[in-house]
Amino acid sequence: MKTRALPRVAIRLAHLGWVIASGMVALSWFLSRGGQYAVDARIVWMQWMSRRFLALLHCNVTVSGVMPTRGLIACNHLGYVDILVIGSLCPAIFVAKSDVQDWPVFGWLASRAGTIFVSRQEPTKVAAQLREMESPLSKGYPVVLFPEGTSSDGSTVLPFRSSLFESAIRTGCPITPAAIGYELSDGDVGREIAYWGDLTLISHLINLLSKKSFRARLALGPTRDLLTDRKSEAKLIHLEVSEIHHSLP
Repeated sequence: MKTRALPRVAIRLAHLGWVIASGMVALSWFLSRGGQYAVDARIVWMQWMSRRFLALLHCNVTVSGVMPTRGLIACNHLGYVDILVIGSLCPAIFVAKSDVQDWPVFGWLASRAGTIFVSRQEPTKVAAQLREMESPLSKGYPVVLFPEGTSSDGSTVLPFRSSLFESAIRTGCPITPAAIGYELSDGDVGREIAYWGDLTLISHLINLLSKKSFRARLALGPTRDLLTDRKSEAKLIHLEVSEIHHSLP
């Protein structure tokens, strides 16, 4: 990080503190109606917070294609910024790996937004995780899944894991392929926006706060019915996401 960027980082860190503090207060208000409105309130709050975080990061978002209003959205995954980008555009519930709960800032955001956390290292929990995903899907909420199971530098789309597609097949909901990418004029997207490998969250976030701005591009393909076999579906949706990914500017 360049020395001249330190004042920018200090100002944005102070702003981040305000976003979190005011977000905590706002969440109580969003949930004040309770009951059947709790899920909707958390989704609306997540969308509002995502937009505030993106404004703090000076991230400009462009989107192409039609955002679905229900069903499963399958997207490639570069890191925590993906959740902010998609969350700012689509009132949805996210599926994330369980260790995200322990992340500073973003674990707090995800937990309070009603994120479904899955543990891919514990096969015995798959059935319960599928049921947890089926609930919002059957009620008509969009659910965002990153089927790669991990994040990458974004240069390619990793193979998709098939197990969690079963929830969408059981509920008979549609699926939409999506791909996300970034542009950074003064740095390396694969190391400074993508969060993967041995990168540490706090240092990565502070470095990202030092950037003047960057651009996110989200592209969505046509929504369609799922195949009846999850492994075949994983292969097909991977092909569709890969084709969209290759077409990103």
